[in-house]
Amino acid sequence: MWVRFPALSQLPRGVFPFFLIMVALFARNCVWAAETSAAPLKIWFDAPASDWEREGLPIGNGALGAVITGEVDIEHLQFNEKTLWTGGPGSKQGYDFGIASESQVPKLAAVRKTLAEKGAMEPEAVAKELGHKTVGYGDYQNFGEVVLTFTKGTAVTNYRRELDLDKGITRVTYTQDGVNYLREYFASYPDGVIVVRISADQPKKINFNASLNIPDNRTVQTSVKNGRITVQGDLQDNGLKYEAALQISSLGNQPRSGEKSVSVESADSAVLVLSAGTNYAQQYPVYRGKDPHSKVADALDNASKKTFTTLFNNHQVDYQKLFNRVALNIGQSESTLTTPKLLVGYRKGDASLDRTLEATYFQFGRYLIISSSRAGSLPANLQGVWNRTNTPPWNDDYHVNINLQMNYWLAETTNLQETIPPLFNFVDSLVAPGQVAAKKILGANGWTLFLNTNVWGFAGVIEWPTAFWQPEAGAWLSQHYYEHYLFTQDKKFLRERAYPIMKGAAQFWLDTLVKDPRDGKWVVSPSFSPEQGPFVVAAAMSQQIVFDLLRNTSEAANFLGDKKFAQQTTDILANLDSGLRVGKWGQLQEWKEDIDDPKNQHRHVSQLFALHPGHQIDATKTPELLQAARTTLNGRGDGGTGWSQAWKVNLWARLLDGDRAHKVLSEQLTTSTLPNLWDNHPPFQIDGNFGATAGIAEMLLQSQNNQIQLLPALPSAWSTGSVKGLRARGDLVIDLSWKNKELDEAVFHAGHAGEITIKNALLAKSFSLIENASGKSVPVKVVGELGIFSVEPNKSYSLTKKL
Repeated sequence: MWVRFPALSQLPRGVFPFFLIMVALFARNCVWAAETSAAPLKIWFDAPASDWEREGLPIGNGALGAVITGEVDIEHLQFNEKTLWTGGPGSKQGYDFGIASESQVPKLAAVRKTLAEKGAMEPEAVAKELGHKTVGYGDYQNFGEVVLTFTKGTAVTNYRRELDLDKGITRVTYTQDGVNYLREYFASYPDGVIVVRISADQPKKINFNASLNIPDNRTVQTSVKNGRITVQGDLQDNGLKYEAALQISSLGNQPRSGEKSVSVESADSAVLVLSAGTNYAQQYPVYRGKDPHSKVADALDNASKKTFTTLFNNHQVDYQKLFNRVALNIGQSESTLTTPKLLVGYRKGDASLDRTLEATYFQFGRYLIISSSRAGSLPANLQGVWNRTNTPPWNDDYHVNINLQMNYWLAETTNLQETIPPLFNFVDSLVAPGQVAAKKILGANGWTLFLNTNVWGFAGVIEWPTAFWQPEAGAWLSQHYYEHYLFTQDKKFLRERAYPIMKGAAQFWLDTLVKDPRDGKWVVSPSFSPEQGPFVVAAAMSQQIVFDLLRNTSEAANFLGDKKFAQQTTDILANLDSGLRVGKWGQLQEWKEDIDDPKNQHRHVSQLFALHPGHQIDATKTPELLQAARTTLNGRGDGGTGWSQAWKVNLWARLLDGDRAHKVLSEQLTTSTLPNLWDNHPPFQIDGNFGATAGIAEMLLQSQNNQIQLLPALPSAWSTGSVKGLRARGDLVIDLSWKNKELDEAVFHAGHAGEITIKNALLAKSFSLIENASGKSVPVKVVGELGIFSVEPNKSYSLTKKL
């Protein structure tokens, strides 16, 4: 693009300074465009998938998901719909929400008495008293497969199977018998369907038979009419109704309907549209709604009237509106290597390709949350929306002792607020059974959850000794509501949505905390640090989570004018055990007693909740606790399962150690990442993907405790680069560029008026800050590396280094 500027002599008097500012802004925007225009983001293979988990390529629209394995002769397009679960109300096994019919308060009192007398109990002893045998919990189900049987040809050449993250589409291409074939797959949120197009570069070359393969743990009725295959029935376990329908259309020759399949012969191209659903309803206690037929048929009817181009354009507009908000350039380059080879070659000498893998991994996390969590669907579970078996690991449920929470750490910071409503709707639906659990198990008002939950409102406990008790789960989930307010400054959301949830969770703890006779502090009893050690009084994580909830609720109550509850929470906070103690080897203690083993490298680092995702530990206000957290993290080591390493990336970022955060990220890529870049627990577990993406964002931008830190944990490996579109608390979107590990420019896009505080070494040097629309200089109060200035809504401001 060429721009012709007027000669300086032609400028009116007084315009010259303004002209220079506009030229500078234009030049800056050109630089931004260049810096953030990076190599295409693709995950690709040169062969069909031989393993669904390791090599499949996922697509999804929140409710529906599918995995592309891309077999040439017989393709199995495995798909899911997130509400298809066994168990729950109607289950043949029975179902009680994990809550015993009789009150557990006497047993709780006995456990508390033993803890007060002896100081600790073995998990097996507590589980014997307070655990509960699980019945009818259920499993997330494989919905089925679209089976495409193609006419066999000669050997295939030029095979490529790719997931294009920029466009949200998966493609399979190959050459056979001199014909170039193309298959395209995407899941559309606006149209609510999965779409496949099969085409070739020569006419009359598309030949296949399509059918639906449904697992045998349900009744199946199949009908075929006018190119549409419909399957419907009930799950045998709980009677949940399901339906899936596949519409096949073709150009050049019409499809033929058979008894249970549709065939396409000598066509130029074909389009397949898939819709699926159940009669599940997110409503306690019955969880049943309307028969799925109308919804499934209507979605398919509407989508089938549109061309493939229209469907893809609808998808593109929706998907790219979210995905394109954030662009990361850390020095990556376009690679000719398949993704598995890129992964194998990581950290073996080619720094540019290492950056390519890291940038792709970051954006893959954003792709996955867009694909597995959209309004109108359930939240992302342990595997997002993708599951190939009817008995998945951990039921493919919602673990709420970190996993569900970690799934959404990236949603605010990487500018994907549209993915959060499923989480809030889900938690809202758990309040009613959570109130029953609170009353029956702990004799308290308010609501809570424990270790895990499902789509059926499971709010009670299981009986696994080292993984059944975490009544702080409701408090932890409540954090997401307050964080959403802090990021958006949406006062209506705070008043009408967040505060009732937070207040109910806080009320539970006002009723549940007990006085520790040793020091008179309010403490949690019984308390257990996941997933190790004895049951005690006041494990660090328990205390830190309760502190976080009560502090947030107190702030919200004061802001909203609920003075009585604000005073109640303030009174408890004044004498609440904080869970923050420095032990004998300089560590942040995991328990109130100083019993931490310096050689313990357990995957959980529960005592560091106050560092992340909490923010009690602050580099400026509590440097001694920051050092203790560092000592603890060094002691635990950099290993662990995928989600554990992802948490450590965030923790090292909060410790302002970019190189260590990058080291842990690198080890997650080499030891806990599958060839298709899915996180490996093992098995595949998606929280590690989400947590690592959040950690990368945390390395570049932090905004806790009313201070926005620019490039707080920038690693040496990313010495020059840029990022566009990260989100900070205070309703700010921020773009950053840097050279030689020093901030070059920051652009602040303000959504609300207010005073903001930023931190970077540039503030102690020579800089300028202007409001971009007017080009006017903005006054900044500088205190060391801090800069304080005011912003106005819907305006942007540029902070630049003066040469």
